[in-house]
Amino acid sequence: MSTVLQLKKVTKSYGGAPALDAVDFSLPANAYIALLGPSGSGKTTLLRVIAGFEEPDSGSILFHGKRLDGVEPHDRGIGFVFQNFALFPHLSVAENVAFGLRNRKVDPVTDARVLATRVQDMLALVGLKGFEDRAVTQISGGQRQRVALARTLVTEPKMVLLDEPLGALDANLRSRMRSELKAIRERCGVPFLHVTGSESEALAMGDLVLVLDSGRIAQAAASDVVYNSPATAAVARFLNCYNLFAGTVAEDAFVGPAGRFPLSASHRKAPQPAYAIRYDRVSIRNREAELSTDEVRIEGDFIASEYSGATVNSFFALDGGHVFEVESHLSHARPPTFVEKDRYALVWKKEDALVFG
Repeated sequence: MSTVLQLKKVTKSYGGAPALDAVDFSLPANAYIALLGPSGSGKTTLLRVIAGFEEPDSGSILFHGKRLDGVEPHDRGIGFVFQNFALFPHLSVAENVAFGLRNRKVDPVTDARVLATRVQDMLALVGLKGFEDRAVTQISGGQRQRVALARTLVTEPKMVLLDEPLGALDANLRSRMRSELKAIRERCGVPFLHVTGSESEALAMGDLVLVLDSGRIAQAAASDVVYNSPATAAVARFLNCYNLFAGTVAEDAFVGPAGRFPLSASHRKAPQPAYAIRYDRVSIRNREAELSTDEVRIEGDFIASEYSGATVNSFFALDGGHVFEVESHLSHARPPTFVEKDRYALVWKKEDALVFG
């Protein structure tokens, strides 16, 4: 697959504090790319540098093989969808979409019939045919999001950047808009780079997921690889589906405040030692239950359970005060019941753990 965008050692600091720290990555053409990271990791700064709203302190950005140094935002061929949509409240849906075409510096569209046709085609693409004359204040959040996207796409950018585009929507609408955004991207055939702080959103939408940690790319991989095999403990923490323990690797075990965990054959190199076990890889048993030779066990006091439809998450307090989480998939089984403050064995296979260090 060809490369559309390449960043080489891009840095950006504010007041001496690095927001981007020698960022390196290449993005494929015709793909949906999710950029995941916690608040303050540099996600929005990275988008603004790519778009041209900010200039990097050092490093280079290549778009379709050409450097973007000093190129004005409107000359880059890169569209930007803002988190708050940035629509004009006094203009109709059609007028908002037409604005970029009518007012762009290079080759503005002045023919009313050509403009109307382009706008109609774009509204059909994003599923808003028939909404042309509506005020943007009279349509839903999801519809406003699509107007903002149509206004960007109608100028025929070669890439689209989206800064937390679903953040202002309610949970049900966010879920629906995930599939709609992916379908729209496939129909228009240009790469989307979608910034989000939601791990479920990034994993659901990204053909490629980039994880940003303290201004650096900690991992760039397909969503299933990031989920099943996070590159560092920080990435595992962002995913919000792993129990993490601090400690050190000592010969055939990981040793820390939570105890001594026997290791499987391999562990991965990482800047900080850690031991991780995914919530859904743990079983909850009575303390008297036997342990097989390939299993690891700790004990914890049951705190509470949280139901979310097809799964239930159970929380246990370990002796050191650490809260340990277990995710059980209900499918056709009855949900498990546990007694508050009673003690249980929490068991997993050695090979299911990820060991960093």
